[in-house]
Amino acid sequence: MLALKGYFNGKDFIPLENVQIKRNQKVIITVLDEFVSDSKSVEKPYKKYVGKLSNEDFKELQEILKETEKIDANEW
Repeated sequence: MLALKGYFNGKDFIPLENVQIKRNQKVIITVLDEFVSDSKSVEKPYKKYVGKLSNEDFKELQEILKETEKIDANEW
């Protein structure tokens, strides 16, 4: 038996974890008195890692990357 977390989107039950369930496999569904927030994208959890750098930060990162490319021949 396996327990996993998920939510109901109004049509389907969506698991929040990767799970291998076979077609016609029986399940037990427990409905909780808790809700997922609509403001958070549950279906795309990677979005919390996406953002935009300011021009200053972007230029600073470019300079840092240029510095890392400068390798002394005797360094390694």
